[in-house]
Order: sequence, then structure tokens, then C-alpha cells
Amino acid sequence: MEYLTDIEIAQKCQMRHITEIAKAANVDLKYVEQYGNYKAKIDPALINDTDKPNGKLILVTAITPTPAGEGKTTTTIGLADGLKRIGKNVTVALREPSLGPVFGVKGGAAGGGYAQVVPMEDINLHFTGDFHAIGAANNLLAAMLDNHIQQGNALNIDVRKITWKRCVDMNDRQLRFITDGLGGKANGVPREDGFDITVASEIMAVFCLADSITDLKEKLSQIIVGYTYDDKPVTAGDLKAVGAMTALLKDALKPNLVQTLEGTPAFVHGGPFANIAHGCNSVMATKMALKMGDYTVTEAGFGADLGAEKFLDIKCRKAGLTPDAVVVVATVRALKMHGGLPKTDLATEDLSALERGVPNLLRHVSNIKNVYKLPCVVAINRFPTDTDNEIDFIIKKCRELGVNTVLSTVWADGGKGGEALAKEVVRLCEQEKGNFTFSYDLDLPIEKKIEAVVKKIYGGEGITVMPNARKQIENLTKLGFDKLPVCIAKTQYSFSDDPTKLGAPEGFTVTVKNVKVSAGAGFIVVLTGDILTMPGLPKKPAAESIDVDENGVISGLF
Repeated sequence: MEYLTDIEIAQKCQMRHITEIAKAANVDLKYVEQYGNYKAKIDPALINDTDKPNGKLILVTAITPTPAGEGKTTTTIGLADGLKRIGKNVTVALREPSLGPVFGVKGGAAGGGYAQVVPMEDINLHFTGDFHAIGAANNLLAAMLDNHIQQGNALNIDVRKITWKRCVDMNDRQLRFITDGLGGKANGVPREDGFDITVASEIMAVFCLADSITDLKEKLSQIIVGYTYDDKPVTAGDLKAVGAMTALLKDALKPNLVQTLEGTPAFVHGGPFANIAHGCNSVMATKMALKMGDYTVTEAGFGADLGAEKFLDIKCRKAGLTPDAVVVVATVRALKMHGGLPKTDLATEDLSALERGVPNLLRHVSNIKNVYKLPCVVAINRFPTDTDNEIDFIIKKCRELGVNTVLSTVWADGGKGGEALAKEVVRLCEQEKGNFTFSYDLDLPIEKKIEAVVKKIYGGEGITVMPNARKQIENLTKLGFDKLPVCIAKTQYSFSDDPTKLGAPEGFTVTVKNVKVSAGAGFIVVLTGDILTMPGLPKKPAAESIDVDENGVISGLF
């Protein structure tokens, strides 16, 4: 049997006009700004103009990721299509893909197989220009910062203490550490500098947590770009950059509306890194989706220890959201990798490897159920090589925790393959009420908040704070930032800060190397390892396989 690629499936889809999708999402056309026939931006005024109560919020998360793949976005889209197929009024809220991974190795973020959002080429490339606007706002602030120093430095900024970087939405390791301002007095002040990828910019985090233009301006004004010679923070507000930055972002701030392959309305908006930031689509898109659907399905980046933790402890706390149910996505293949099986042997039944790997899934499930106290279901993204014995083993283990397991075949079957999962999600929402609880209290000291996440969510014994990080914590506490939530940046490949520790490691401590504030976004970033905010391209980038024919049709995009 010949399988079509994702882009071939997407290009065969007979998309409905975006005005039809808007009507299906109960969006009055007066709020719709069309970007061609199949994309639109929706006026945020819609959120306040409607008196419809919020629908149910479903969070899709996953086990700790492996190279075998888990299919979180695909499951999110397939679940939404499944809910639609069983007669529910549903919307989906997703992040926008970054160009860096699209041209690198990871691929896009529009789903896969028969569970995709379309037009997938547009969504994976420039889309409606949101990321370009965010990059422009970021770099305007950088330009105004360096210009201020060049023009006399009235704010007394110490060029050795500048924390703001330029950004570009591309994997370009060459730009991680640079020296600029060279070539004499007319060309600026020489200093060490660097670039982040756009999705790691604090502007992206601010953009995704803002709930109005007024709120966006307030958050932008609080962004710290560096420190003075006497260690006082200097903000974007001090540089008088906020109005112009907002002018660049005002259209980007409007949520984007597209559709799934099956015509389910999809709000695709924003896309912060799930390491250095909180890894979820925008608050505005989530709130809009909740108003327009009786069920809204959304996702958070990486495994539940990173994405779900930040969705729940940061986004839900700041936006006043409460999920009604959580889906934890797993694959038999990935769990066998967590059990030590090489990627080349994953097609072979191996219950002992599965037994060693399944604790990873069980810890994530236990966290959702017992720490956050939310109703939960496990979705097994089934592959043809999975055996009944392996599936039965996982079902039995999850049942011991009081959690049901449902098979999902949305990659191959679209919404039809998500109907069973949809029915279980509806049952959870209607019959099992959660008692949503955060994993830590904001009044705890910074160090205790980090420790709470490490012990409760990661399963570690505690933390080791390096001397430099301890000094940073003391300084941030003096500056009054100690009541903010923590955003822990660590490897996505392990519960610990060591990517080689697979499964559900125990007895480990997490080393806190650096602690800094994202004052605009309103959280403390805790760096535990070598987290790259500017990725590089692989030896054979995906970009080498992408092409366009004489008719403008793109190929090779997954």
C-alpha cells in the first residue's frame, strides 16, 4: 500500500471557504478579516461581545518525547474532528509552527496524516505574518536600545549587562554569539551580542499571554533589556519603545482562523518555545475558541513535565482558565525506547522493554490525576507494528491508576479514528469533575517553587543551586520578582536534567545553573542545563528537500 505524504494529503483536501468555517464557529462575519480564501484573522472584540458561556477545555499533552514520535498535535486535531463526528460543537486551538524546525529536522506543527490543519503550506511558512511582526518588534527594541547608548546613554546602561538579544525565525547557530558595533564610532558601540530564534523571544511569550492591546502594552513596558552600572533594571518602557512595538504587533494580536481536513474550525495563534517559555498558543485564541465551541481542544509543548506543567501553572493561572479534562498521548514504540530498546528494534514485540518504559507514562498520568487533580485519559497513538499484548499491558497498567486507555488511529483514519477518544473525553467532562490545583503556591520563595516542581512533577529528590544562580535569586527577590511563577528550562528528553535518563528516573537532583526574569511575560526563567535559544540545522536539513514547481505548488514539505 502506497502512503501519501502529509503535504500530498493536504493538497488533495477540498477546503471550505473561510467564511463558511467562521459560520461553523459561530463567528459573525463582521469580525472576520480574510487573508485570501482559506485564512482569516478574527477581531478580538468578539470575545467581549458574545454572552455565550465558555465551552469545555481539553488539554492534550504527552509522555516524554523520543525520536520514535508521539503524535501530540495529530491527536489534538484528530480528537477535535472526532468530537465533531459525534455531534459536538468543537473548536481547536494550536500553536503556529516556527520556520526554524520546518527547515531543520523536527518538521512543521500542522499535524500529520489525515489529522491536519490546512492550508498546511501557508501555516508552516509565512501564514499571516505574525512571527515576522514579533521579530520586527523584538529587533526594533534592540535597535532603540543600542541607539540610546550611541546617542549619549542617558539611562546609564552598562553594555556588559545587556540581556536583550536580536532574533530571527531560523535555525542559525552562527548567530548565537556575535560581536557587533564594530568599524568605528559611527557604527555603534562595540559589544558582545547574539540572536535567539523568534519563538524564544520574550516578545513571543508576552504576545501569547496578553489578553488585549492594553494588556500587551503593559507587559511590553515591563520587559527588562539590561541593567545600569549600579544594577538597576532598564525596561522597554524606559526606552519609550512600547508604542511603536505595539503598532507592529496590533494586527498579529488578532487570532488566526483556519480549518482541519474535516472542516473543524481551528484557531492557530502564537508559538513560544516550551523550554525557555511556556509552550502554548495565545491566551486570546484559547479564550476565543472557548467562546465559539462547546468543546475546545488545545495542546502544550513537549511532554507533560514541561508543556502541561507550564500550561497549568503559568497560562491557566494568568488567564483564569481551568481544564475540564486532559489527554496524555503515548505510543508503544516510544515507551519501548524509554525501556532501553534501540530505535531499530521498535517493530518487534518486547514486553520487558515496555515494562521498563511504561513508568514514564504512569508518572505523567499520576501527575495530572494526583498533583493537578484533573480527569485524565491515555490515548495510545497506535502503529501497525503494535501488538495486542503490548496494548493490553498498557491498558492494565493505566487501569491500576484509575485511568482509562483509548486507542487512537487519527493519523490513518482522521476523525473516525478519534471517535472512541472523543467519547471518553465527553464522559470525563460530564461525569468526572476535577478539583484543579496548582503544583505550587506563588507566595513560596523562588527556590521552593523550583523544588516543588522538581519533587512533585519530575519525581526528583531536590535541587542543587549553583552559586551564580543563588546570587541571581537573591537579586530577583530584592527587585520584588519573587512572587512570579517559575518557568523551568530543561531537556525535554527526560524527567531529569540529564537527557540520557529515560523512563521514570529516581533519586536525581536538578542543577539550577542560571535564574533570570522575563518581567514582561511575568515569570522567572530557571535554566537547568545547556538550553539552546538558537537551534542549528542538521547535516541534511529538511530545506534541501523542499521545492516549488512552475505552477507554484510546493513539494517536500513533509
